[in-house]
Amino acid sequence: MALVSGLNSALSGMHVAQSQISIVSGNLANVDTEGYTRKTAAQQSNVLAGFGAGVKLKPAGRTVDQSLLRSYLMANSQNGHLNKSHDYLSKTENLLGSPADNNSIAANVADLQSSFETLATDVTSSTNRYALVADAINLTERMNSISTEIQSLRGDADMEIQEICNQINSQIDSIANLNNQIVKYTALGYDGAADLEDQRDEALKKLSGYIDISYYARENGEVVIQTRGGVALLDKDPHHLSHGAVARAATDISYANGNINPIMVDDQDITTSIQNGELKGLIDVRDSILPSLQTQLDELAGVMRDTINAIHNQGTSFPGTMTAISGSRGFITPDTQTVKIEKGDVRLSIFDTEGNQIATAALVGDLGFPDNGESVTAMVNRIDTWIKQTLPLGSATIDPFNGRVSIQTGDSNYYFSMMDTATSTIGSEQTPAVITMDNNEDGVADRTFSGFSAFLGMNDFFVTEANEYIYESNVMGKNVALGVTSPVTLNIKTPTLNADLTVVQGDSLQTIVDKINQDPVLNKQLKASLIPNGNGYMLQLTNASGEQMEISEVAQNGEITGFLSRIGLGVSYCNAASKIQVREDIHVNPSLMTVGSPEFNITTGKYQLNEGNNSIANQMARAFAKEQTFGQAGSLAKVTTTLADYASTFVGGIASQTSSAAKDYEYQNGLVSSLANKQAQMSGVDSDEELANLIVYQQSYAACAQVWSASRELIDILFNAL
Repeated sequence: MALVSGLNSALSGMHVAQSQISIVSGNLANVDTEGYTRKTAAQQSNVLAGFGAGVKLKPAGRTVDQSLLRSYLMANSQNGHLNKSHDYLSKTENLLGSPADNNSIAANVADLQSSFETLATDVTSSTNRYALVADAINLTERMNSISTEIQSLRGDADMEIQEICNQINSQIDSIANLNNQIVKYTALGYDGAADLEDQRDEALKKLSGYIDISYYARENGEVVIQTRGGVALLDKDPHHLSHGAVARAATDISYANGNINPIMVDDQDITTSIQNGELKGLIDVRDSILPSLQTQLDELAGVMRDTINAIHNQGTSFPGTMTAISGSRGFITPDTQTVKIEKGDVRLSIFDTEGNQIATAALVGDLGFPDNGESVTAMVNRIDTWIKQTLPLGSATIDPFNGRVSIQTGDSNYYFSMMDTATSTIGSEQTPAVITMDNNEDGVADRTFSGFSAFLGMNDFFVTEANEYIYESNVMGKNVALGVTSPVTLNIKTPTLNADLTVVQGDSLQTIVDKINQDPVLNKQLKASLIPNGNGYMLQLTNASGEQMEISEVAQNGEITGFLSRIGLGVSYCNAASKIQVREDIHVNPSLMTVGSPEFNITTGKYQLNEGNNSIANQMARAFAKEQTFGQAGSLAKVTTTLADYASTFVGGIASQTSSAAKDYEYQNGLVSSLANKQAQMSGVDSDEELANLIVYQQSYAACAQVWSASRELIDILFNAL
């Protein structure tokens, strides 16, 4: 019996040694295989019926530090995030140019400032005019181009999000298949489960680069995968991500306002719960980094447009004065919208081609414009009547389709001019009049403007050819109470909508969004959203038709609470950079640019146009050197600075962000490489160690073979003796 036991022990030892040699051979063969971990198998005594039966080998296992693997997955997710952020920031920096670059957007603004200053020194120079218009066109086209590229990059990022969702789904499916095989191999005791686990770890590593994940293993060998936000991606069955890329990206299109599709898992939107990985980097690029830059560019374009237009509207071009002008402001209901001149007066004049005054009248002092104001229609009719008294073919009208005012002399030999004066007296000091407008017929002013011509937009230098269809509030917390103590009624008016919204005590920006989007009347045309901006949110109200919109507070007992001013809800600069351009006729003919205003001749008692008058050119040049107020725009807080300095600020900001992102990515990439090397040291195959083990197992096999041979000879002798 002892001989048989020895024979079995020797035979089992040979089998175990042979298996160990096979494992070592596999390790050596896969020494350069990516993701392969060293395999080992522990030996243990085999006992049958209380007697030793040699040795047996446990299933081959892996040399893996699970804690180190989890650290690698977290670091790899962060690396993917930083990789995408750095990639797109680098592209953005190329668009804007570096702060020291002569062709950066900041340099373009500085060039235009210089051209205005040069023109002011000699307004009679056609060279100066053409150079200024060329610089203005260069700047506006650069803004248009950058805006287009920013939105193109946002579209690219959204397309990448869709592609990465598909890659994530592929990895999840692969891991699910490996799970099934590992469970089967483990249950049946098959060899190869450890190799399948290696493949699964590699899939987990790839997956972690795309999205932040956590996982745990069940006793049967399968793993359950979740996002770090707790959304299941694999729990027996795969849970796939879905996202449809937007057809086109635009300034007023965002995830926040519902115009970009969410990332869904089953029926759950997980967009905001994704914390890391390439997916998070692309979401940040699409929804934060690039929109922040676009907002800053829009802020620059909007402030520059309004500042220069306000001054440009105060003068009259000469020579080349226009015989027909059209305003840029659209009136929704000109028959009921009331205009009032709160301070100053508006002087209307007609000049001949030599710049001599043919007729002049003050709108209030001479034409009887009432102190308490009148409708836009009545005001335009009043101007029309006065023009026809001198020029029968002249007219002042309101376009029935867009609500914009048009004035023409009807005779190319006569020019029309309007300017603001301190009083109605002829020769009075020229200073912007204060204009107010009542939109909701409650007798209280809803909006205030500086300058009559600027209010109508009759002589703009920069145009955007867009209605005021988007309103935005100050940046604040979305659930912060708005300080309403008694109900406030807001009137929202468009060409096809005239409805009220009531804001009550305790309401927040989120409450207003919910009220509008759930209102069956308002939500047919109005879209309310909370748009992330810097450290808070803006309430954004958009007229889906793109038509003019007026939002005003309805007076109670002749008074308003100032709610709109308190939350800063007003016309947005959204799209300003993508739409801004030099007015087309000035583009074609720079002599139509305003550089001076009518001069009053004390001797004749009349106004005249002087080609050398540079009063307006001087003011526009000074406007570039003067500090302007810029609202909070993305990562830039509200600031008071010059146009050129503001441009330099966000150009420098992007350069700084790009540099910081490069350093962060370099560090994180190094960390990932370090963790990978550490894993390789702990889990990889050491050829020298394996060769040493091979010698041990060969010797073990040889020893067991000798025992088996000796036992066999003794058994043969015993059988022969019997």
